[in-house]
Amino acid sequence: MAQSVLPRSVQRLIDEFARLPGIGPKSASRLTFYLLRAADNQPGELATALQELKERTRLCSVCFNITEEDPCPICSDDNRDARLLCIVEEPLDVLAIERSRAYNGRYHVLHGAISPVEGIGPEDLRINELVARVAGGNFQEIILATNPTLEGESTALYLQRRLADRDVRLTRLARGLPVGGDLEYTDEITLGRAFEGRQNV
Repeated sequence: MAQSVLPRSVQRLIDEFARLPGIGPKSASRLTFYLLRAADNQPGELATALQELKERTRLCSVCFNITEEDPCPICSDDNRDARLLCIVEEPLDVLAIERSRAYNGRYHVLHGAISPVEGIGPEDLRINELVARVAGGNFQEIILATNPTLEGESTALYLQRRLADRDVRLTRLARGLPVGGDLEYTDEITLGRAFEGRQNV
């Protein structure tokens, strides 16, 4: 009832915030009313940042991480170990691993995990590009760093089968990571130890 008295522009912003993951109706309302009270330039700066986000970012043509340059800074860094390839589900996982400072190789971002319930199959992920990259590369070790969830485990098993005929060491992050958790929420110490304790698959 109270929402009907809101101006249409205010209600629209509340609705748009509420569409974001982790933002409920109350949080959406708080954010909207914060911006209404904020300094005149803050909403404009937010709008500009959102516009630049869509205009300037793209996927790296090598690893499919989000970048403004192609190839991305990680792929073009000659100081990184080009013999190591870490496969993750999302760009946020790259950030989490980089914070741990336990890894200095290359990445491949799948942009999701296999989930039949959500209608996501292998063809919806960057798996074919991964297989082609491994075939044309000189990797000595491939680290399967998918999340320790049912979908992450299914994806890792599928990748293990797809890469089984390659002459490369396949490893999985150690089970020190909490089951059902996401890499992006894992602290640096736990993630660092998981890298140190990775095992053959």
